[in-house]
Amino acid sequence: MPGRRYHRIRPRDEPGPSESSLLHHEEDDPDEDGGTSTAEQSGYLSIPASPSTLRRPRFDMSRNASFLDAPDERSPLLSRTRIRISSTHGSPRAPHLSRNQSYTADSIRSTRHHSRANSFGQRLIHALADRQDASMAESKSSIFPDERVWYDQFTSTDWVHDSIADAYRVKALRSRKDFWGRVYVLFDGAQGWILSALVGFIVAVLAYAVNVSEATAFDYKDGYCATHWYLSEKKCCPHGPCTDWRDWGEVLEGSPFGRFWTEYAVYITAMIVLATLSCLLTLTTKTVVPSAYRLSTLDENLAAAPAPAHGENDNEVDEASVSPRQVSEPPVSPPMIYYSAAGSGVAEVRVILSGFVLHGFLGLRTLIIKSLGLILSVASGLSLGKEGPYVHIATCVGNIACRLFSKYDRNDAKRREVLSAAAAAGVAVAFGAPLGGVLFGLEEVAYFFPAKTLFRTFFCCITAALTLKFLNPYGTHKIVMFQVKYVVDWEYFELASFILVGMLGGAAGALFIKASRRWAKTFRKIPAIKAYPLLEVVLVALVTGLVGYWNPFTKLPVAKLMYNLAAPCDDRDNNLEDLGICLDTIDEIPPALLSLFAAFLIKGLLTIITFGIKVPAGIYVPSMVVGGLMGRMIGHCVQYLVMAYPTWDMWSDCAKMSSSTCIQPGVYGLIAAGSTMCGVTRLSVTLAVILFELTGSLDYVLPFSLAILVAKWTADAIEPLSIYDLLTEMNSYPFLNNKHKPIFTSDLADIVPRARKERVIDITNSPVVPASSLRAKLELLHKAGELDGGLPIIRNDILVGLIPAPDLEYALDNLPDEGSGMCLMAHVPSIDDSDDGRPDPCDFTPYIDPAPVALDIRSPMDLVYECFAKLGLRYICVLRDGRYAGMTHKKTFVKYMREVEEKEGRM
Repeated sequence: MPGRRYHRIRPRDEPGPSESSLLHHEEDDPDEDGGTSTAEQSGYLSIPASPSTLRRPRFDMSRNASFLDAPDERSPLLSRTRIRISSTHGSPRAPHLSRNQSYTADSIRSTRHHSRANSFGQRLIHALADRQDASMAESKSSIFPDERVWYDQFTSTDWVHDSIADAYRVKALRSRKDFWGRVYVLFDGAQGWILSALVGFIVAVLAYAVNVSEATAFDYKDGYCATHWYLSEKKCCPHGPCTDWRDWGEVLEGSPFGRFWTEYAVYITAMIVLATLSCLLTLTTKTVVPSAYRLSTLDENLAAAPAPAHGENDNEVDEASVSPRQVSEPPVSPPMIYYSAAGSGVAEVRVILSGFVLHGFLGLRTLIIKSLGLILSVASGLSLGKEGPYVHIATCVGNIACRLFSKYDRNDAKRREVLSAAAAAGVAVAFGAPLGGVLFGLEEVAYFFPAKTLFRTFFCCITAALTLKFLNPYGTHKIVMFQVKYVVDWEYFELASFILVGMLGGAAGALFIKASRRWAKTFRKIPAIKAYPLLEVVLVALVTGLVGYWNPFTKLPVAKLMYNLAAPCDDRDNNLEDLGICLDTIDEIPPALLSLFAAFLIKGLLTIITFGIKVPAGIYVPSMVVGGLMGRMIGHCVQYLVMAYPTWDMWSDCAKMSSSTCIQPGVYGLIAAGSTMCGVTRLSVTLAVILFELTGSLDYVLPFSLAILVAKWTADAIEPLSIYDLLTEMNSYPFLNNKHKPIFTSDLADIVPRARKERVIDITNSPVVPASSLRAKLELLHKAGELDGGLPIIRNDILVGLIPAPDLEYALDNLPDEGSGMCLMAHVPSIDDSDDGRPDPCDFTPYIDPAPVALDIRSPMDLVYECFAKLGLRYICVLRDGRYAGMTHKKTFVKYMREVEEKEGRM
């Protein structure tokens, strides 16, 4: 048969073949504009290929083994992933090095020729290229040519293999004892620090650009600066009202509705236009997920829209979601749609850092669109913040910067060390809290956080904070607008009110989670809202403009409102607005409370309906503002008591102070803001440190810590899930929470399915298996959603190896004739290699892991948890008395964990 290799059987005493070497293939990179995929024609940015689709073009071994066939109808629509051909058993061990890396095109648009010996300029261009596919399609890698692995969409990384690969890379690097070898070792160690500094600097520059731009665009709803159109009202008139700032009523001379109503109409129109532009930008990051992934993919609206059902717009979906072998079969359910630039992205970043792969979520395109969309969405005046999206933007920067150095670009575990530091830098520039950023990375997003990563994260956060400090975005020499300072210490009798504030804040945060889930399952289930995300954005912007314009609190941007709620009253502070909350007499308190209560209701409802719309939006500061309004009310109530009963022994000294009382309602506002944010996110130590850094006062560390402690207890009692846990659960991401372990009283047998012959490769009778049989077993794994699963290899019911599903798919794709091909699944020293020196495509032994992790079926579930959580395994083989009994996947274990937690919650 053409292209087929034949072998002769030789005596066992003849020497066996040597290990096969790497098969390289080099490809040119077509023009980015050349060729248009079906997804692009239909308006989709990216459509991940179906698990059952042949995602990699096959080699035509009979013509030329170095080039790929031209794309055809089976070519996937998601961008390319990286592959390397392996000739070892689970770990790199070849003694020689390779200088080239080959890319296989997973897109019909382009392939990329890439050499490891590129110059730094070429590598910089490569890093900035819009590799949406490769943004999280990073390969496990070492410098050895015998490794061939990749990460597909919605698969999990192999942490153990990444660690082994990096160990071999470091060993080979240190084997050189000459001068340049030592230089290379030093440079290799410095790469992490270089990336940390670079990421911190770029994140700060982006934060500066967003802060300055959104402040100017926000004020465009009211007017513009006649002398410098690019300045905000504050910078145009730094000392108060001036003639340089012109309101729209003045510009339009009161027509057509009169000056006041004209300004009102322009304000609402501008809000809708800015929100619409932000939504339109966000919708360009639309991604269709085929139903074959078996994931209910929902983004932060908690109710993602389904794509058209089979039969509607067939050209848009079918080619991406149906295997070439199953074109005639309709999909089981319609695909799902998500938008990588929508929401804050913190939940997805946390899942990515746990080892889950989301293609395009951290790419250059997402970075640009999210940054521009964030400016527009914040400027529109909607009840959302920019602090949460800073984490996503910073992680995008870290992911792109990793492409500069192959050490991080080709190793998934190493890359996630940089991503952890980048996410922390996002919090550092969002709150002006470098220490809080480090703790955020440790407490919330990082899944694997070694000691060296802690110090590099600290360095990255300090770099980002210092850079933003020098850039001075607000002209106040503060990193964030709501940074305040208290000069009066608190009194002991206030501890009770601080605890009360913490309880109410935690309850408010937990109730916000419940309300958001209810809103998503009711209003967003309306067909029109579900099908047209832009309609919801327009409606929310219209309601926000109609309701929020009349209240001085809700009309302010959230960061400025937060500052006014938390700052102490000071006549010399020209950053404070005249909101009527700096009170001197007891008679002024009731009207202020009514105004604050109205703003609390309006802001709370607007935050609930705004969370989840298709624009870049954060929940940090909006939740803090809602809590700040509530805390300010409590502060004024305490102030009222002290002023109404000044002779009580408990606060008699406080009532005699010249500034009416010693009570600072702003302190209550900030404590309640932190408590409410704690109830939403369940951050604890991180928030206490952030509040400390916002005030710079050691005096209030104890009240902050006490209130947050009480807030977390209260929120956990009302709603056990944080907002990120809720999003992760409703997205069905296989996120294994390594910070919380349920109580297990069972063993491994409870989650092990019955062993079926379709899920194993039996080589008892012969080590040679038909390729068609392997393809059928592989498609069975894909239908079960186990893209990163594997097929155990057994002989006489004894587990002798395992071949991962991605490796098996690659090996089958490279067969010259799959229909009649026979594949070698075990080492047979009597099989000779061909004379041309090329690796035999029928020999699958290089792809087999000869020592898969296996546990006895009677192993306690706690041990299973430790293996999945601490080792980062994808699957575990199960034995019974030394014989193969089945296999359990990480996704199965995560599902079981959630069932156990739900059962615990009902008890």
